Amino acid sequence: MINNSEFSGRIRTIMDLHQLSAAAFADKIQVPRSSISHLLSGRNKPSLDFVLKVVKEFEDVELYWLLNGKGTFPKDDKPSPIASEKITKQEENIVDLTMSAENLITAPSSKKIERIVIFFNDGTFKEYIK
Repeated sequence: MINNSEFSGRIRTIMDLHQLSAAAFADKIQVPRSSISHLLSGRNKPSLDFVLKVVKEFEDVELYWLLNGKGTFPKDDKPSPIASEKITKQEENIVDLTMSAENLITAPSSKKIERIVIFFNDGTFKEYIK
């Protein structure tokens, strides 16, 4: 579970490093400015969409660090131990299933799956980028 005050502190750290105001940060990740205000005050918890927008926009932010405060910020070029773990047979099956399902998705042909993130109950995750 994400601790709101710690998460908002990590958002402030990102904003400070990039010298962004709350409004500029919101504009950069394309969310309403009120969303940032509510997150920073602890009123709201971040959505998955919000977290993924931050990670996508700021390449120096590790997903695991943003969610749990573990890891490094800014991100170093070395793969994190979690990301470099060997893929298990179960995970291979998930990837195969996902790639098969990609053909079943009825979306405009211009839309393609970019990545899939699987979160495990022990706080780790696995990201698959096509």
